[in-house]
Amino acid sequence: MKKTWILACLAAVGIILMVVFRGQEDSTPVPVPEFPTEPPEYSLVNPAHIHNQEKWGIMNTHDPALVKDGEMYYTFSTDIMVGGSYPFGIMVRRSEDLIDWQYIGQALEDIPEEAMEWANPENLWAPDVVKMNDTYYLYYSVSRFGVNRSYIGLATSDSIEGPWEHQGKVIKTSGSDPVNAIDPNITFDRDGVPWMVYGSFWEGIHLLEIDPATGKPVEDGFGKLLAVRDYMADRAIEGPNIVYNPDLDMYYLFSSYGSLNSDYNVRVARANEITGPYVDYNGNDLTDLSVRPVYEAGTKLIGGYKLGNEHGWVAPGHNTVLQDGENFFMAHHARAQADPNWSYLHIRKILWTEDGWPVVSPSRYAGETLQPIPESMLIGEWEHLRHPRNEINVTSRSIELLSNGVVVADDGEHKWAFEGESTLVLTWDTEQGDVVETVTVHPGWDWRNDKPTLYFTGLDEDGVSAWGKKDEVNLDE
Repeated sequence: MKKTWILACLAAVGIILMVVFRGQEDSTPVPVPEFPTEPPEYSLVNPAHIHNQEKWGIMNTHDPALVKDGEMYYTFSTDIMVGGSYPFGIMVRRSEDLIDWQYIGQALEDIPEEAMEWANPENLWAPDVVKMNDTYYLYYSVSRFGVNRSYIGLATSDSIEGPWEHQGKVIKTSGSDPVNAIDPNITFDRDGVPWMVYGSFWEGIHLLEIDPATGKPVEDGFGKLLAVRDYMADRAIEGPNIVYNPDLDMYYLFSSYGSLNSDYNVRVARANEITGPYVDYNGNDLTDLSVRPVYEAGTKLIGGYKLGNEHGWVAPGHNTVLQDGENFFMAHHARAQADPNWSYLHIRKILWTEDGWPVVSPSRYAGETLQPIPESMLIGEWEHLRHPRNEINVTSRSIELLSNGVVVADDGEHKWAFEGESTLVLTWDTEQGDVVETVTVHPGWDWRNDKPTLYFTGLDEDGVSAWGKKDEVNLDE
């Protein structure tokens, strides 16, 4: 009996010590995260730079394809120029860090006569570049706005910087065809087989298997339908891009919805197989035209927005996604709210929700990494916005996170809680019931105010994207 009593006492002491030490461990302060250093300054909407290509940087970028070759990053993009006309050729930019971009010229010196005669283009659109069998394949679109007499062409090179040799037609469509041969993107399935996703308006987005020896389709025809919109939405879907996430063993179809100059926005759906079916966060199949209202299909990641006093952006879209080691990055263009004639390259870091959906940072990439965040750094004033699927351009509102778990906003008091190392849960009390946003907090750079700060990004339980930016961060905490 005495022995049993002693053992029980020792066990109790052990439990107490374990609790004490665990409490000490849990109470270890989280260090201040490492913030990005000051990136290069880009002067936006500056007429002095119109004819100075050395100053273009991210300016005049539209429909960017983002690729990595060795230690260097490249974008290939549509031929456009604010305040002037730009010759055929496909713009090329280069960067060592995805932050500081230099315009380095054009990929192509001429356009095949067949393509010119078929489509009579005003410029070249929406290129894509991929490396297969030690050869670089450059795909490009030849068309005119509002018609589907279009042509996807191909050029090859031993170097990503060229020179490029034309290889002719990949696919072309005419006015009598149900699809539109533009916006090519090459992706590889889990077995390394290349596929081309393409299309715009008309009967939507299609997928073709590609022969890696030629870079052209294995079979004739338009391929398999992956996504479409109906006449009520003016069939506005284009700029497709498929990405395979090996950790999740899922395929993600990104595409742009809406009008190029006003309500363009990027949406995503996912599938177990590259051929689909692709469904959004709410289970909508992107080929199901019975989904009503029509704007509900697709999980919207980014649309036009203004976050605090930052520069406002309209019509962000035509993205590509790059997997770089463990990181994923989205490249897209966006137009300056101050003057939508000016189009700029945006690179954003992609984060992943616990249930396997991509979300994008509210800020252009400046070298930030995902790190544990001290809970005390969350307390204070923030800018907060949501990207509802049916709203064109959204503006943030000011909120304040108090130390007692209360969120003060213009419509009353709500709740917040911090979970794990960087997960913030915001619970909004609305007339329709609680709306819960689960977001990831990460360091970033406030490009407009030239300082480091905290951002958050995530989704609510209905798949609506939510963003935030802290007004001031105390780096000495």
